[in-house]
Amino acid sequence: MLCGMITIDLSGRTALVTGGGQGLGAAISQLLAEAGANVVINYLEDSGGVNRARAQETAGRLGERGAAIGADVRDPEAVSSLFAQAVERFGSLEVLVANAGVLRDRTIAKMSQAEWSEVIDTNLTGTFNVCREAARTLADGGRIVTISSIAGVIGFFGQTNYGASKAGVIGLTRALSKELARRRITVNAVAPGVVLTEMGRSIPEEVRDEMLKSIPLGRFGEPREVAEAVLFLASDLAGYITGQLLQVNGGGAG
Repeated sequence: MLCGMITIDLSGRTALVTGGGQGLGAAISQLLAEAGANVVINYLEDSGGVNRARAQETAGRLGERGAAIGADVRDPEAVSSLFAQAVERFGSLEVLVANAGVLRDRTIAKMSQAEWSEVIDTNLTGTFNVCREAARTLADGGRIVTISSIAGVIGFFGQTNYGASKAGVIGLTRALSKELARRRITVNAVAPGVVLTEMGRSIPEEVRDEMLKSIPLGRFGEPREVAEAVLFLASDLAGYITGQLLQVNGGGAG
């Protein structure tokens, strides 16, 4: 892929994108493939098969360089199997994008234990599970990109669970970058602002209107704009960048 006069070429590398079948994950998967990478698109099996269908549709657009594999990132054994299948399919694994996440907004006084646990287990423990497996699997010189959020930096009303999970991702990222530096594996986080994916549109309109007022560029982000930041961090251009938080939020607070 050409960025001005600079070419980002991920040919011969394989990337695993958790939650890669829809929204931001699909945009990331598409852009990594455009740069030449093989892409394993992870999804969570659901009773209606919707997630599988979306992941397979996304993988189908990538042709032979795309593969959809179901696994629950909250389950360490499922994560181990996911990585093994990815390596079996493409021969190696060089890039992990830890993107899988859920949103269960409610004020803390009304939040159930299940709503707290589901968000923490998916967004934070799930990121831990895939990063731990990546540390065991990725080739030296690989790339790990975690997806945090502006909510983990400044916090939003009704998002104590989500904000805590995404702040935890930032801390995990910074610590892991030090552990893996000796192997030249970089570990960085991307913190999007409000992006108009299906998850972004689920935020109540009145809340989104208030968020928009705080963005100097005067608009919400597009999935591809976040994907471009991920692509940069996954590329050779970012070889001397690790342990960092890249905020993609239109200049908003944070």
